[in-house]
Amino acid sequence: MTRTASIVVCDGDQTGQELLEQSLRVLQPELLGVQCDLVHFDLSLANRVKTNNDVVRDAAAAMREVGLGLKAATITPPERGSVGSPNRLLREGIDGSVIVRTGRRIPGVTPAVAINRPIVVIRMAVGDAYGAAEGREGDEGSFSEVAWRTERIERSVCRYVAEYAFQVASHDDGMVYGGPKWTVSPTYEGMLKEEMDAAAARWPLVPYRPTLIDAAYAGLLTEAHDRTLVIPALNRDGDCLSDMVLAMFGSIAGAESVLLSLDENLRPRVAMAEAPHGTAPSLEGKNVANPMAMLLAQAALLDQAALRYEDETFRHAGQRLRTATLEGAAAGVRTFDLGGEYATSAVVDDVIERLRLSL
Repeated sequence: MTRTASIVVCDGDQTGQELLEQSLRVLQPELLGVQCDLVHFDLSLANRVKTNNDVVRDAAAAMREVGLGLKAATITPPERGSVGSPNRLLREGIDGSVIVRTGRRIPGVTPAVAINRPIVVIRMAVGDAYGAAEGREGDEGSFSEVAWRTERIERSVCRYVAEYAFQVASHDDGMVYGGPKWTVSPTYEGMLKEEMDAAAARWPLVPYRPTLIDAAYAGLLTEAHDRTLVIPALNRDGDCLSDMVLAMFGSIAGAESVLLSLDENLRPRVAMAEAPHGTAPSLEGKNVANPMAMLLAQAALLDQAALRYEDETFRHAGQRLRTATLEGAAAGVRTFDLGGEYATSAVVDDVIERLRLSL
């Protein structure tokens, strides 16, 4: 009997929604060997405004219930007093604490630097510079004007990030590398370093090389690494770092992002996968955007389904989807951002055919 996974799907905006619709064509039981029951929530900007963000809260509640979510890119309006970021509301709604982004070699694409092994960024999903209280004092525009911001991080989130980094490194034969600027900020940023050190003591067989964040940036560009690098990071550091890492491998549209809510045993309670790129309004309606990130997000979500349902059938399905996506790129079936000439729909068609042939 085909196993069934319930997935909350958050529809989005512009090219982000188009990529979601294209990529969902692969989630068929006759292709993957698993059944995915999809429950859609319309998180387009128009519907968020119409519902005053109630639809976002409803989507988060549904994710808490089923444990799995898939999200398209959405518009965050810049105007003050508007509906704001749905990502923030979703993170708060599912109690998401960790974001995992994995850069990996895209076959047939020459990376910006000589890297062959994956780089996994494990960043805080909450706290730090995001959501911090801020303000200005003094005469506006004068030399004496001061801007300030009050940031905070929680030890529980530091522990989640550090421990999950060592779990990933252990599973992927990797090394935990990098870290915050703990020498300059021993009290604030040092809290994450304390939890990294504590996790290292619990995982003595995992190679551990703590490196200040600025030196880690340089090391990614100049050092040769023969292991998967797993980098725990503060929220702001991880945001910048993950975009750079993905670009190093060829395209930010070539990898997935997974938001995790962890339980007291540091096992995923809720997992929401998405493409880390934006809505790309200039590409809307042109059928040329890269669907790889959305396809790989679905593969990552199937991995999470295997954990939730304790059924390796889902992991096998995720691996087949990941392999089909990367094999297509190796064969030259790529969109323009990766040096190819294929349309979005043609890339997905190729993945579907490879899945059909691999059954």
